[in-house]
Amino acid sequence: MSRNLRHTLPVAAALSALLAGCVQAPEPPALAGSRWQLVALASMDDAQGTQRPADPARYTLAFGTDGRAALQLDCNRGSAGWQATPAVADSPGRRSGSLQFSALASTRAMCPHGSLAPALGRALPFVRSYLLEGGQLHLSLMADGGILTWAPAP
Repeated sequence: MSRNLRHTLPVAAALSALLAGCVQAPEPPALAGSRWQLVALASMDDAQGTQRPADPARYTLAFGTDGRAALQLDCNRGSAGWQATPAVADSPGRRSGSLQFSALASTRAMCPHGSLAPALGRALPFVRSYLLEGGQLHLSLMADGGILTWAPAP
């Protein structure tokens, strides 16, 4: 072997190993397989303000690994397709991405007065992004329409 080739091969091998370590498979969306319960439905309209469920366990959102979401909307159940970009770390402890739901299919039982089910059902098709921060999931509605805040479901 020539002298240059003896020095070049180890350097090339080390560089190849280094570059291989930098290439990663795409990360699945952070939401897949997670389950949440509603904490607050905040409107950007001061007249509507922030609404909080009396019992957060009656409003749940489960992101399936198959791209389907299962929802408990107070006395109703629903489902929708979902699609998200993988979460990107904006800063330590803060990850965000885009998120959209397909049309929501749900039962239509008459829930008690004061139920957040109708407002939540109307809001979900307008979700456009998500933020994972402080252990909570924040879903932002298009055109600054509001924010749905969720906590991990037990």
